Amino acid sequence: MTKVLVIGLDCATPQHIFGEYLEYLPNIRKILENGLHAKMRSSNPPITIPAWLVMATSRNPGALGLYGFRHRKNYSYTDIWIANSYEVRKPAVWDILSDHGKKCIIIGVPPSYPPKPLNGYLITDFITPGPENEYTYPPELKSEIQEKFGDYIFDVEFRTDKKRELSENLYKMVENHFEIIKYMLKNKPWDLFWFVEIGTDRVNHGFWHFADKNHKKYQKGSGYENFIKDFHVYIDREIGELLKLIDKETIVLMVSDHGAKAMKGRFSVNDWLINNNYLTLNSRPPPKTTLRDADINWSKTKAWGWGGYYARIFLNVKEREELGTIDMKDYEKERDILIEKIKNIKDPSGNPMKMKVFKVEDIFPEQKGNAPDLMVYFDDLSWRSAGTIGHDSPYLEENGLGPDEAVHDYFGIFAMYDPQKKVGKNISEVNILDVAPTILNLFNILIPEEMEGQIIRIEAYK
Repeated sequence: MTKVLVIGLDCATPQHIFGEYLEYLPNIRKILENGLHAKMRSSNPPITIPAWLVMATSRNPGALGLYGFRHRKNYSYTDIWIANSYEVRKPAVWDILSDHGKKCIIIGVPPSYPPKPLNGYLITDFITPGPENEYTYPPELKSEIQEKFGDYIFDVEFRTDKKRELSENLYKMVENHFEIIKYMLKNKPWDLFWFVEIGTDRVNHGFWHFADKNHKKYQKGSGYENFIKDFHVYIDREIGELLKLIDKETIVLMVSDHGAKAMKGRFSVNDWLINNNYLTLNSRPPPKTTLRDADINWSKTKAWGWGGYYARIFLNVKEREELGTIDMKDYEKERDILIEKIKNIKDPSGNPMKMKVFKVEDIFPEQKGNAPDLMVYFDDLSWRSAGTIGHDSPYLEENGLGPDEAVHDYFGIFAMYDPQKKVGKNISEVNILDVAPTILNLFNILIPEEMEGQIIRIEAYK
């Protein structure tokens, strides 16, 4: 009987997994040399939330109404809600499999907190506030985990200058995760087993500039030049242990939600909007002030933005926002003018940036929830968007979140290995939307019409 193991490595990059580190990763190399692999185009935006849910549902972020971790609440200027499992209103692949009587074990797939029922077992993800909260389904699984392994470690503080402490905490977390994964793999019934390791994301954000010799903050002789590689070697060893625990009827998928690349800097979107007469203040605040804490004159403001690995920009529209200033009849004209201004943003040296600006309706057929009016990728994602204000320049070296020297990239990884159908081919490129229908097809379950991806079939490449 078919079983499927999905190995999720958050932020795992093709240049590492398929290239630079591959010779040091014998177990991953076995998967690639005997299966299919490809770089996998992430969602727009290529952010952990919504990307993992796009993968699990085969629905785009607009259909999910998830555009990141934070979302506006009812067109409020400052009230927000944080993405969680109950905001996911489309069936994930494990929901469909549960309905067909298949047993599923889901560990760490964002956003899975609070835990929701399924036919099987679930441990929530890194957005879980802490181990004092309910984080398993069924609820009694929590005490079983804690008795055998202590508290589940959901995340580490990765935006820190304390790199030795971070390195120790990363290994401690991953060891905790894989001990629990191996226990569940051996001792619980399952047809689909899907876990996500967040450590591969945290190591990239915390140590990228030590490994990338082209990074502007590269430090020769730091002692951490090989840390990301060594961490991947450890992950590979743990993957090898998992492969020993499965039989020849188990098909293995290895996936990541997005890739990573060097961060060039942070761009203060709101300071730029202030300088261009879109955002109006009653008084100038000190640096690193949040919008919530700033004294903003909303009745004279035309637009404001949110920070993150990409920027979300909202227009202040009459009859939509409480103190709207833009007539709805002028909405498209004002939006187009702003787009052209954003496209002309230069880097600190006066050179053009590769600016990407999207109207949400141009990339998503439907836009559920409070979608932004514009999505902006500064220099093709190489510059992070900073949402704070009060800086002398929009070009920032740091922001209030702490050290972080990597940004997200469009392509993650995909690999599929069936021990009974050995292939060994690089199929160039797949889409993150393809994963859910591919899994359902492996179980011979009809693909729901609303799913947007295509089935990837190993036999098509034999």
